[in-house]
Amino acid sequence: MPDSGTLDIGETVRFGYYSQEGLQFDSQMKVIEVVHDIAEVIELGNGKRLTASQFLQHFLFTPETQHSYVYKLSGGERRRLYLCTILMHNPNFLILDEPTNDLDIVTLNVLEEYLQNFKGCVIVVSHDRYFMDKVVDHLLIFNGQGDIRDCPGNYSDYRDWKEAQQQREKETEKSQEKRIARTRTTDKHKPTFKEKREFELLEREIAELEAEKKTIEESLCSGMLSVDALTEKSKRLPEINDLIDEKTMRWLELSEIMDGNN
Repeated sequence: MPDSGTLDIGETVRFGYYSQEGLQFDSQMKVIEVVHDIAEVIELGNGKRLTASQFLQHFLFTPETQHSYVYKLSGGERRRLYLCTILMHNPNFLILDEPTNDLDIVTLNVLEEYLQNFKGCVIVVSHDRYFMDKVVDHLLIFNGQGDIRDCPGNYSDYRDWKEAQQQREKETEKSQEKRIARTRTTDKHKPTFKEKREFELLEREIAELEAEKKTIEESLCSGMLSVDALTEKSKRLPEINDLIDEKTMRWLELSEIMDGNN
């Protein structure tokens, strides 16, 4: 994977970046003043436009709340105001980093509707599978070690594809097991003490690796990991999968020997 290069940005591209860190507001400003400082009107396309007040109301800020001071807002309301300040710049290229964190269900519904009608490009970094199902049309899957897959469709489409792929892998594995079995029928011998010991250790090691894999997959889906932790666990997961495959294959070989002498 390349780690350097140049980036050419078109003259008409307007970025909007919603980060997890958020934005520090002047707590002595009123909500409406924060948005007015950016723009008084937002163009929605097709001749549609909203004033700053109408846009705030669309994102559930009542007229009364719009004239309240920022310091009176709750944490969720501040995140919602931050989102409005990004969208009021009228970007045509949105980058949303975990946008569903700290937003209530009603606000999420409004954001989903906005993005479904958004005419530009949107990149979403999220562990919220339900949100992605509603707003994305393809995924970039990061498998670690520079392995990135571009998958058309939403998250549910990807899961269906993944399950079908796993089924194919199981069928391939069964074919390999049958080949091993046929080979072992002509080369059976009494298992040695070392082979018995290895067989017992493999069962425990495979179970431990499966448990570690499950823990990592759950943490990756939690949305609570830091960037460093996410990177570390993303690298560890394919290592675990390789170890499980390697140890399972050896376990199958030893199992044939054990079964052949029962």
